[in-house]
Amino acid sequence: MSLVPYALARPFLFSLDPETAHELTLKSLAALQGTPLQLAFCAGRVDDPIELAGLTFPNRVGLAAGLDKNAKCIDGLGAMGFGFVEVGTVTPLAQPGNPKPRMFRLPKAEALINRLGFNNEGLDAFIANVKRSALYQQRQNAGTAKPADTSKASPMLLGLNIGKNAATPIENATDDYLACLEGIYPYADYVTINISSPNTKNLRALQSDEALDGLLGALAQRRETLVTQHGKRTPIFVKIAPDLDETQVGLIAATLQRHGMDGVIATNTTLSRDAVKGLAHAEETGGLSGAPVLEMSNRIITQLRSALGKNFPIIGVGGILSAEDAVSKIRAGADVVQIYTGLIYKGPTLVKQAATLIKKTF
Repeated sequence: MSLVPYALARPFLFSLDPETAHELTLKSLAALQGTPLQLAFCAGRVDDPIELAGLTFPNRVGLAAGLDKNAKCIDGLGAMGFGFVEVGTVTPLAQPGNPKPRMFRLPKAEALINRLGFNNEGLDAFIANVKRSALYQQRQNAGTAKPADTSKASPMLLGLNIGKNAATPIENATDDYLACLEGIYPYADYVTINISSPNTKNLRALQSDEALDGLLGALAQRRETLVTQHGKRTPIFVKIAPDLDETQVGLIAATLQRHGMDGVIATNTTLSRDAVKGLAHAEETGGLSGAPVLEMSNRIITQLRSALGKNFPIIGVGGILSAEDAVSKIRAGADVVQIYTGLIYKGPTLVKQAATLIKKTF
């Protein structure tokens, strides 16, 4: 049970530059995780397991990638009650991302705009941080490649999200994804292929039919080698944008199935500004997240479910600011959901509220 209501911390955090507040929060989480002071933000996890892609998700609410790009706060974030936590996006080489300022709040719309640009410390540092986590150490101590039973319920799952370096030409993007896949494969419960951030030049071109076919074909082939090498088959999910029409969604769905991908994450941030016109910072370049993305994301989820059939795993993300929003994602066709911007506006209590209402409703 959290000892510090987020309502008390939010005014201070919102008085800071958004990226400064973000960095301060992560440093605090990293320092407090695994200590008695973790009680300041921890919460009991709702037990509502679901089987997807050969994995047992302890409940249907996860953390979206982007909050913890360097995998430094896995345990602290897990203590908030998430059933699964996704960290990254990581690229093969460290990179600073785009020039600052590059994060902007739109409080009236409960939204954010960011153009961070995959700022991260690189693959080697990322893997080292994963291996330092208590989650990883517990699994190693259990002496099994499968998640150790570290709680009375199913253990939290860990997703690792990968991308390409900004300096890598788009025609060589596959090389970056393969390098990341090989590096993180032994440590991930699932891997996410991020081809939908709007903040790396030309990255979304990888969602086009021919480029996606080539990328997923190469990843599928490399995974077969890694399965033999590591003795486990790690599911691969692909994260797509909300700025797609139904024809594009159908082509992506067919390509995912053709190459044996295990699931899809819908969606990333949007380039649209229709819902925030006239607000301060609305015209800043970057991806818009938060409440304005809810219906866009739900539309893509519904189209994906129609195209993919009832059994293909879909993780729904985008615009969850309440428990009811999370339920709407499941109704649209998602199996599980992820939160990011909602955590910033509503705090950790949103995790348990969403997981509780989903369990009650479904």
